[in-house]
Amino acid sequence: MARVMVIMGAEAQAVGVAWQVYEITHKAIDLGYTGLALFLPGLLFLLPAGHAADRYDRRQVVLVCYLLQILCTLALLTFAWRGIHSVLPIFAVLFLIGTGRAFSGPASAALLPHLVPADHFVNAVTWGTAIFQIANIAGPAIGGLLYTLPIRHGLAGAPIVFVFTLATLVWFVALIASLHVRPGRMEYRAISAEVILAGFNHVWKSRLLLGSISLDLFVVLLGGAVSLMPIFAQDVLHTGPRGLGWLRAAPAGSALVVSIWLTFWPLRRRAGAKMFLALAIFGVATSIFGLSRSLHVSLAALMLMGAAQMVSLVIRLSMLQLATPVEMLGRVSAVNSLFITGANELGAFESGLTAQWWGAVPAVVIGGIGSLVVTGLWSVFFPELRCADRLTPEALMNVEELETGQTYSAS
Repeated sequence: MARVMVIMGAEAQAVGVAWQVYEITHKAIDLGYTGLALFLPGLLFLLPAGHAADRYDRRQVVLVCYLLQILCTLALLTFAWRGIHSVLPIFAVLFLIGTGRAFSGPASAALLPHLVPADHFVNAVTWGTAIFQIANIAGPAIGGLLYTLPIRHGLAGAPIVFVFTLATLVWFVALIASLHVRPGRMEYRAISAEVILAGFNHVWKSRLLLGSISLDLFVVLLGGAVSLMPIFAQDVLHTGPRGLGWLRAAPAGSALVVSIWLTFWPLRRRAGAKMFLALAIFGVATSIFGLSRSLHVSLAALMLMGAAQMVSLVIRLSMLQLATPVEMLGRVSAVNSLFITGANELGAFESGLTAQWWGAVPAVVIGGIGSLVVTGLWSVFFPELRCADRLTPEALMNVEELETGQTYSAS
């Protein structure tokens, strides 16, 4: 419940911020800067965020971070209420929001194994992604609807969206505070370079994790069509803020259907090959979206992108958490957050930059082609990832043994 509420609020807020920034400047590069402002904290605070998730009570870390998010949303509400005409204060607040996410992301991910038995973990990851997609559907649609409500006075437009986000954040904090799980710290060693860099070392030594994390980084980096949706909604498809909300919700709608399917018919075999196929479909769908001039075709392409990315997401998250010791999950999750969550935000900057140079349509089409190229190259560079079969600790451990030259033993 907490996750549904906070993601709905965050997605609605993203619609409000994107449309507000584009209305102020009408520059694609400024939409890219919103992603850069959210990404930079993940890069700057990667190491301390992972260490904090393993050193301190993960639940308390999450609570502190979202109290910061409440303050940031209040600031955005104040800016919108007063009709700010500069985007710089908005970027500053987005940087603080990114800071909170940088610390809360690893702590939230590392909290999951304390809540779910190992036998049901992959299914729990699938349910978690289903909940995420429900919120991803509702959030942008609510944001677009609220933005266009015929409200007079100061609440019209972005302010009413931020009021909604504020309510979801307060509800999130209340629910997380009610949890009885208190895992405490998992890392008891004193802080040192070795302790802080343990997550990087673990990922670097595991070609399975290195391949999956880096693959998603480059595919999402190149296929960042979502950040340019305000341009497509206004200048290409001519649908306005409400259409923007539907465009933002479309990938999540199909991802929800796929996630529900996977909860009842989970991936049994050939997980690695299925992940590569899904990412190839994602690249093709991205290019179709860029070329489309029809709202219906664009929505269909976005739904295909969401479905493909969901399959990849379930496989990657399962690999990450099943192939990592629980005492290191915070630091490894911080590395994953930088490469994966950061890829969305850095991809937004890349898309805004290339759209400023070439135009929005060529930027998206070329990005989709680039995603296809990366998928093909990684299938060659990381055969261990392509050959990964079952999503169980034993099967993934056998893959790790193959990487180090040890004898394979059937689980």
